[in-house]
Amino acid sequence: MEATIITIMALLFFAFVALGVFVTVKAVKAAKRGVDRTIDQARRTVEDTTLRAKSLGQGGVAGELARLRLTLRTSMRATQEALQAGAVEDASLKESLELFHRLSAHGLELDGDLKRLEREPDRAWVAGQLPELTARTERITGSADALRRAARDRALKFAEDDLSSLSAQIDVEAGALRHWTDPETAPGAAAGPAHDGTPGTPAGGNPGAARGAEPSAITAPDPRRTAYPWEKTSRPETTT
Repeated sequence: MEATIITIMALLFFAFVALGVFVTVKAVKAAKRGVDRTIDQARRTVEDTTLRAKSLGQGGVAGELARLRLTLRTSMRATQEALQAGAVEDASLKESLELFHRLSAHGLELDGDLKRLEREPDRAWVAGQLPELTARTERITGSADALRRAARDRALKFAEDDLSSLSAQIDVEAGALRHWTDPETAPGAAAGPAHDGTPGTPAGGNPGAARGAEPSAITAPDPRRTAYPWEKTSRPETTT
């Protein structure tokens, strides 16, 4: 019996140790991914700043190469962000993302070629390659821009259609809310029992009956109420 208890305790101990090691490894990997993302973001920011400075401050071949790289990177990054954000709500954009991934391979190859040419000492030869490099850049950025603009036009169209439908529904509801009948002129009003004329007082003179029959949805707060940024938070009432 004692040996069985010791065995169980040992197994539990090793299980807790293994679990602790697993959680620690996962935490370390997650932290490493976070650090890597931060480093990559910082590196991209430095590269973009350097390219922007070269494209504005240098002329000739060096400045043109920097301009092409900056144009390529800016277009591809904007398109990637637009497609990834749109694909969260629109599943149709997943196919567009696949096309963009294929386009990104060509963009990465072009960026590498431009980066290598920045270190090429034969500037005359590099100048001769600029027309072809410019054409490649324009083809890639043109395709990226087309995807990005189409995705944004699609999102705007859906938003416009939804707003139009919502406006039509609100107009119908507003018309229904304004359509009421005067109880004194309603058919059969004279034949009904007399009452004191107090609004909300039913036939029979019991005001509490009308209040009791009032739908609870009119007075009860909606637990699903959504807070909107244009609403002010009401201050709680204080009692003295």
